[in-house]
Amino acid sequence: QGSPALEPELLLGPLVLSPSAAWSSARGSQATFGPVFEDQPLGLLFPEESTEEKVTLACRARASPPATYRWKMNGTEMKLEPGSRHQLVGGNLVIMNPTKAQDAGVYQCLASNPVGTVVSREAVLRFGFLQEFSKEERDPVKTHEGWGVMLPCNPPAHYPGLSYRWLLNEFPNFIPTDGRHFVSQTTGNLYIARTNASDLGNYSCLATSHMDFSTKSVFSKFAQLNLAAEDTRLFAPSIKARFPAETYALVGQQVTLECFAFGNPVPRIKWRKVDGSLSPQWATAEPTLQIPSVGFEDEGTYECEAENSKGRDTAQGRIIVQAQPEWLKVISDMEADIGSNLHWGCAAAGKPRPTVRWLRNGEPLASQARVEVLAGDLRFSKLSLEDSGMYQCVAENKHGTIYASAELAVQALAPDFRLNPVRRLIPAARGGEIIIPCQPRAAPKAVVLWSKGTEILFNSSRVTVTPDGTLIIRNISRSDEGKYTCFAENFMGKANSTGVLSVRDATKITLAPSSADINLGDNLTLQCHASHDPTMDLTFIWMLDDFPIDFDKPGGHYRRASVKETVGDLTVLNAQLRHGGKYTCTAQTVVDSASKEATVLVRGSVFILVIGLFTFSIASLFSLGRSFLSKNLSISSSLFVLLAYSQGLLEECPRPRMLFRLSLIRAFVPSLPIHKLRLCPHPTPAPSVAPSGLSGGGGAPGELIVNWTPMSREYQNGDGFGYLLSFRRQGSTSWQSARVPGAEAQYFVYSNDSVRPYTPFEVKIRSYNRRGEGPESLTALVYSAEEEPRVAPTKIWAQGVASSEMNVTWEPVQQDMNGILLGYEIRYWKAGDKEAAADRVRTAGLDTTALVTGLHPNTKYHVTVRAYNRAGTGPASPSANATTMKPPPRRPPGNISWTFSSSSLSIKWDPVVALRNESAVTGYKMLYQNDLHPTPTLHLTNKNWIEIAVPEDVGHALVQIRTTGPGGDGVPADVHIVRNGGTSMMVENSAVCPAPRPGAVLSLTTATLVLICYLEL
Repeated sequence: QGSPALEPELLLGPLVLSPSAAWSSARGSQATFGPVFEDQPLGLLFPEESTEEKVTLACRARASPPATYRWKMNGTEMKLEPGSRHQLVGGNLVIMNPTKAQDAGVYQCLASNPVGTVVSREAVLRFGFLQEFSKEERDPVKTHEGWGVMLPCNPPAHYPGLSYRWLLNEFPNFIPTDGRHFVSQTTGNLYIARTNASDLGNYSCLATSHMDFSTKSVFSKFAQLNLAAEDTRLFAPSIKARFPAETYALVGQQVTLECFAFGNPVPRIKWRKVDGSLSPQWATAEPTLQIPSVGFEDEGTYECEAENSKGRDTAQGRIIVQAQPEWLKVISDMEADIGSNLHWGCAAAGKPRPTVRWLRNGEPLASQARVEVLAGDLRFSKLSLEDSGMYQCVAENKHGTIYASAELAVQALAPDFRLNPVRRLIPAARGGEIIIPCQPRAAPKAVVLWSKGTEILFNSSRVTVTPDGTLIIRNISRSDEGKYTCFAENFMGKANSTGVLSVRDATKITLAPSSADINLGDNLTLQCHASHDPTMDLTFIWMLDDFPIDFDKPGGHYRRASVKETVGDLTVLNAQLRHGGKYTCTAQTVVDSASKEATVLVRGSVFILVIGLFTFSIASLFSLGRSFLSKNLSISSSLFVLLAYSQGLLEECPRPRMLFRLSLIRAFVPSLPIHKLRLCPHPTPAPSVAPSGLSGGGGAPGELIVNWTPMSREYQNGDGFGYLLSFRRQGSTSWQSARVPGAEAQYFVYSNDSVRPYTPFEVKIRSYNRRGEGPESLTALVYSAEEEPRVAPTKIWAQGVASSEMNVTWEPVQQDMNGILLGYEIRYWKAGDKEAAADRVRTAGLDTTALVTGLHPNTKYHVTVRAYNRAGTGPASPSANATTMKPPPRRPPGNISWTFSSSSLSIKWDPVVALRNESAVTGYKMLYQNDLHPTPTLHLTNKNWIEIAVPEDVGHALVQIRTTGPGGDGVPADVHIVRNGGTSMMVENSAVCPAPRPGAVLSLTTATLVLICYLEL
């Protein structure tokens, strides 16, 4: 080799790994790993009136050593002390006797062990409630028979949303959902398109709250509908219940649009999508259009049309689809060498586009020495052991936050070959090449040297040691046999590993396959013989056009012609056109291989009958083997043309081609002269159609996003397909262009810091393939990304108007050049809470007033208003304050007694006196039900007694009495009354609804439960 000899002490001394140089790792034991969440807390809606005594938020992580747990509420770590209302059970947080004032908020679990800390997703604990309707009498509603009418529901304070039904005169006579009646599930209002005499009566709105494990219903006071003389005129439709101008929805949510019109005759409702086609499964003539699981493709403008014989009316609104963050790329656990560099990246999709931040061991991570944080990129230079820990990439937008976690283990290891030693026996073919890897586990990366025996190897014309330590020897001879040792060293220690190179005879093809020209259906044998080193096994592999041939395929045409080890002949039985092509025979051992090729041409016959009585033209295109026929052939009149036989010839045409010999047979002539028709590949043209659907917008600041509809394969006209985009600022004279390869591409992002927000660009597009470019589309106008509004609303004013509602007004914000102003966002939070815990509600347009509902009674709130556009919300206005009204009394009427006469029932109770922190009592409501008529009836009185008529044969009655006043309805008292009995019995509500046995007397509990269940239906 010409390499200097090593002295024995140099080889066996400092380069040999000493026994004390054991593995050294920043992670310690291999069993050690950081926390990985197996169970994380989920958001919970807890009914305020629930009898449950606790709430449990789950948290469990897998870790070694086991994890310990902490919790945060609204970003502040909680003190979980023994005996307090907040208890830690395992990793779970248990809240005893939860209340909205103390426990509503955002919770996060932190799991820690010596490796590091991870933070769970956020879980919001909310409290649901439904107050009673106002006890004030409702004004009668009067209209002419034949006209349309709306009865308002005016539901009480509640959270979350409600479902609505209406009663006519008595329970359970519910208003049907037909084409003439409509109950809005948005407002609760009842609409009648055209009234008639059957609509006369008293109406009550039934509002029902559905929570996770609780359902509650409340009735409004009855409102009387009076009808004046009938108006027989016909009226054109007038839409009264209309969906908002803008409806925001998240991907996967159900979207419901409402539309209902007055008119005579009763109008018919039709729906359509203005800027696209409406899916047939949503096509409906109902007053509501429901999209069960909305997607981005459903975004657009929708129109409701109400029509009758007198005319039509329409309403339009836009569905804007947004999405919570969703991971496109996440981080994964990483082992990195000390002193090395590391780049971690994560990316998320969402609408609006999510922002990305990083956490290290649960704490925010910012750029610092050796660490660069830039959105979804995290870069380390010269890693140290202190960089080990748990890292989290956090993507968030206004709809949610997602976390991706991974462990970084920075390692410091002496070289070690135990997992990956040099192969002990290394066979190599004479005249060939051998590659011997040297891959010890080491951190930092080890310096590698190779020796043969006692000689160090250096790079030469035949020997190369690559930068990663791999040894490559070329043109191998017998003199290369011997022991080869890899030495590895870093500052942690050193190690070596040895293998023996054994040189074998090279594999050679001694009889190569020959090219062949055969006819369809013939048999063919391709010969392939080889010589090899007798100490190794020899295998033959055949390929057709670079695809391996499957000899085991049932019914196949291929057979091996010999069982001798050095003979690999291939037989093709009953050859078909598809069997023509390039055949490759490869003789292979474990150390080397040799290959030879041959071409097989299969000729075929085609029978086509063409009959003509006048001059005509034939345009033919069909596949034959791997060639194509394309020819225009003119035939004289009175000819019967028969393509009777075709034979392939190899003449003139470039690449595979055929000449067809045609016999033209005249009707009365036995034969005609022979003509030749050349078969050549048919050239594919450039695209002939321009791409469609050119649009765009959105993105991050400084970006222009252009979208289009990918072209289907029938319009691509060949391979090498892509799109050529041209764009320029509106008013500019020069165009910029971008090439976007790939038929499936459907968008392009142009990023430039000089692009100002909401700048108009002229954009056009064309497609291309290998043959050239297609026609250009019409020019479209696309705007660059918007930025949030820069100006805050002014003159904010707020006032409580009910125990759970307040009005907010403000001065409007002028439109700026950053984007299109969509509306305003009202944020409100209780005095004493942090603004970060504020609830939010948005206006559907540019209204400058809003009614905020679902508030806590007799509570002071802070309120701010912000303008928003598609990019997000702008700065906050100065805050305003408002206090809601006092709640109704929380005590039911007590000391209830009654007296039966032959035809009446008198009931008395002690008056309920409101406390200083409660609203005044103006009257009482009584819901009455007896054993003869299970339908309950509602009675009102402003005194502390009431007398009602009852049949003489009534034996049992169930009564519910409660206060009413400006603050709403109070807590009910449930009483079971028995004729000939003299005491009252208070009963509890229950979630179980037993069915009474036929003929049995209703028991106290059963009667109460039947009533409650009736109300919930």
